[in-house]
Amino acid sequence: MNWKFWEKKAKQSEPKEKKSAVREWWDAIVFAVVAATLIRWLIMEAYTIPTPSMENSLLVGDFLFVSKFHYGTRTPRTPLQIPLTHQKIWFTDIPSYVKWIQLPSYRLPGISSVKNGDVVVFNVPRIEENNYGNGDRSSWVDYPVDLKTNYIKRCFAVGGDVLEIKNKEVFVNGKAVESAPGQRFEYRVVAKDKINQRNIEKLGLDGDDYREWGFADANNPNSFQYQMYLTSEKLAAVKALPYVVSAEVETQVGEAERFPFSKYTTSWTGSNFGPLTIPKEGMKIPINDSTLSIYGTTIRNYEDLKDVKLDSGKLTIAGKEVTEYTFKQNYYWMMGDNRDNSLDSRYWGFVPEDHIVGKGFFIWLSIDKYGTFFDKIRWNRFFKLIR
Repeated sequence: MNWKFWEKKAKQSEPKEKKSAVREWWDAIVFAVVAATLIRWLIMEAYTIPTPSMENSLLVGDFLFVSKFHYGTRTPRTPLQIPLTHQKIWFTDIPSYVKWIQLPSYRLPGISSVKNGDVVVFNVPRIEENNYGNGDRSSWVDYPVDLKTNYIKRCFAVGGDVLEIKNKEVFVNGKAVESAPGQRFEYRVVAKDKINQRNIEKLGLDGDDYREWGFADANNPNSFQYQMYLTSEKLAAVKALPYVVSAEVETQVGEAERFPFSKYTTSWTGSNFGPLTIPKEGMKIPINDSTLSIYGTTIRNYEDLKDVKLDSGKLTIAGKEVTEYTFKQNYYWMMGDNRDNSLDSRYWGFVPEDHIVGKGFFIWLSIDKYGTFFDKIRWNRFFKLIR
């Protein structure tokens, strides 16, 4: 007789059903996508440098990792998105996200804050830069903050700093900022004749460093002028060439319109700019025509307010006129090291703190698009820390 009838009988072990090859591949792919998405969001993300605005600190063709943990990663604002995409599905113009759900964004704890001199990746704020190259304004897309176009620049000023540029030299709080190694400036070079490609290469210049402007003198068809971005060493080498007539600093006459697009700052240029105070969390400003002409669009577009109106020197929020305003977050001033060839804060303004993506960490690969088969890869830049 079984006196332990209440105890369950041990089940006989049955052999596990073996997964099919398709199922094993599917599980591996899902795991890889989830792991890559988490690493990309929490720890580090790969980027590449497409333009020469940061030369010589970062070169076109540098592939780098950007740290998310330095400043603290942001929680997703647009959760309904295809993993490992940004604005569009790969190789198509189909949006990779939908705006059905937009969440408030928070920043997890980081190990540091954005400091002067940091090389930072951020979402460029204005809609104009997010649709760069598209002349049809009616088709412009106003992306969510976390899906705006990524830019990489150096932080020259943080909230509360006063920035000024005098004759191309940057000053922050009255002190000159040390130039980045290999700082380049724009020069107008006039030569007795067209400079051949072999001599251009001897100077160490590539297609991103110069542009031919054509005849320097209509009466002298053999006189050519060039726009060149040169370090001080390369400038000296250019001036020493027997066929170069002159190499002078470009005055940038006719350059693009500059932030803050105010009647009070019409004399500002990319080379002579400011002084301008960068907004800081808790900074209070009086509201008048002068302050609104500088800070008004920042308050309206990036302070997460509803029903903001700017009109005739007056600021109205949710139907109520305010006479002073206190900023809700920190802002930053970003510029390229190759400033004469950089679309940066001088042309589109402050970078809000909630637009900060991460800190440039190190270069893991560098490819020279102008290099030959044997020197296509810049081996000396592998695993170089970004400073």
